[in-house]
Amino acid sequence: MADIEKIKKLRSLSGAGFKDCSSALDESNDDIEKAIEILRVKGISKASKKMSRSANEGLIGISENTQHSSILEINCETDFVAKNDDFINFAKELSFINNEVKSDREKLLSTNMKNNKNVNDNLLTLITKIGEKITIGRSKTLSHSNLKVFKYHHSLIKDNLSKLGVIVSIDTNDNSEKLKIFGKQLSMHIAALNPLAIDVDDIDQTVLKKEKELISEELKKSGKSDDIIKKINLGKINKFMEENSLLNQQWVMEPKKKVKDVLKELNIEKLNIHEFSRIKIGE
Repeated sequence: MADIEKIKKLRSLSGAGFKDCSSALDESNDDIEKAIEILRVKGISKASKKMSRSANEGLIGISENTQHSSILEINCETDFVAKNDDFINFAKELSFINNEVKSDREKLLSTNMKNNKNVNDNLLTLITKIGEKITIGRSKTLSHSNLKVFKYHHSLIKDNLSKLGVIVSIDTNDNSEKLKIFGKQLSMHIAALNPLAIDVDDIDQTVLKKEKELISEELKKSGKSDDIIKKINLGKINKFMEENSLLNQQWVMEPKKKVKDVLKELNIEKLNIHEFSRIKIGE
């Protein structure tokens, strides 16, 4: 059996369990560097077996600098692991790196973390140590160039990590307090009402096609004539587009108004909502 002190050292370096460290040291003739490589290879094997499982829990990280802001989803299998310190620390550092590489997945995986190992190797080590499927999910980066970017965390877990995050950019030169308040409220509105696009014309045509098919299928069972079905279908799809386009949604702070009405009332010249991203764990 390997020396107990070397096992302890290997555990601290790799995060692997006692038995795995002991076996790796035996296999490497007590060479710690070789043992780390053995564990890494075995970790890949163990990780691949876990990747077929579902991972619907996790955290959303939002990070920013003077040039851009980014949102990133890091998934795991259980809420218990999502609250694990190792997972939280990994997600937090990963969020910062994701912002630096502007949500470029290949660059993210190959970038070194604080321990001088790249993200991909650290991900595999974490999967082996924790024993759950862990994946890097959706991400988006918004530029600050001539734009104001606002963020919102719902169900904050720690620091820049939550269960639901929103970033939204506004095209304006205004720096007033009312703009800052609106930006914060707008990000909260997006979190609550989950719009599909900024305006009706921006909604994905594939989504609209699917919705039309669902409505038509439902109306066919009603026994109504084709002309009436077409009129009802048109009304329903128009309502769907209105309810799912940000500018036409009822303002969550004052439902009698629409978002586009609130924009006008701000009376800020050349004010436009440019882009947004909303990510919720489990959706």
